[in-house]
Amino acid sequence: MADQSTPVSTVDPYEYLSLVRNPDGTITRNSPAPEVPPNSDGVDADVFTKDVPLNEANATSVRIYRPRSATKGSKLPVIIFYHGGGFILFRAASLPFNDLCVRMARELPAIIVSVDYRLAPEHRLPAAYEDGVEAVQWIKNQASDESNGEPWLRDYVDFSKCFIMGSSAGGNMVYYVALRLSSLGLEQLQPVKISGLILNQPYFGAVQRTASELRLLKDNIEPLPLTDLMWELSLPIGTDRDHEYCNPSLKGLSESEIEALNSQGCLVCIGGEDTLLDWQKEFLKMLEKSGVKFVEFYDEKAYHAIELSEPEKGQGLFKAIREFIY
Repeated sequence: MADQSTPVSTVDPYEYLSLVRNPDGTITRNSPAPEVPPNSDGVDADVFTKDVPLNEANATSVRIYRPRSATKGSKLPVIIFYHGGGFILFRAASLPFNDLCVRMARELPAIIVSVDYRLAPEHRLPAAYEDGVEAVQWIKNQASDESNGEPWLRDYVDFSKCFIMGSSAGGNMVYYVALRLSSLGLEQLQPVKISGLILNQPYFGAVQRTASELRLLKDNIEPLPLTDLMWELSLPIGTDRDHEYCNPSLKGLSESEIEALNSQGCLVCIGGEDTLLDWQKEFLKMLEKSGVKFVEFYDEKAYHAIELSEPEKGQGLFKAIREFIY
């Protein structure tokens, strides 16, 4: 780990993220990323989308993506997707993540169920994990109700090929949702089978600075002040980045959790130019030391969220995901 006396960036994270902190502890988001409406009947669309309520009391929902090329009985894999944004930004409908899910649905191909989970600081962790679990259980309910289940799932999905995927904060969610599901018992999800976990540049950290964080101190995508603010706003009040939600190595894994993770399979995607690289490597070391089998995809030139800002450079990631799910 790195010397803590090293100077840190002077970036103002509120200004950088177009946020205003309100007196009641909430934030006003002035994100430049527009939201895209669903497209369930688009004449020219190669991927159809629609929004379905998940938990009306929590104002959560899912957006489902169905490729035009799919026919009834296609038996496509289904990917439950958690978007990134440091737990405080974006929605399933936000343009960058909507476009990513469209590409995955079309190119893999697969049915994508993107979860619009609750955001911090209005709803601090573990609220997002709870919503992530609820989305998986919702999929199970659709699979169990053969007559009244959501038709885009009932008619197009092979429920024995269900994958949970997330990018950045969503990658963090995949891990903690998987642990929560293991504690509930994976058998309770039948007829749904979780066939794999996909953690794309998962969002981990700790109080200690790492070499990759300091090497990329002035990174344009994820400078340190942004990650510090995101953890400050999303972790339980009174905790810091040495909380287990941020640093999973502190708690480790139980035997039952190791068994559950190994029964599902795990793909971890990391990039050599990601400020979070060293924490992701620590996560992989923890998995390896615990005896958890995983597949690693490493792109030495990838920075954080490269698949969103430069989609043409994300083809290696898509290839790795395709090989993992098929």
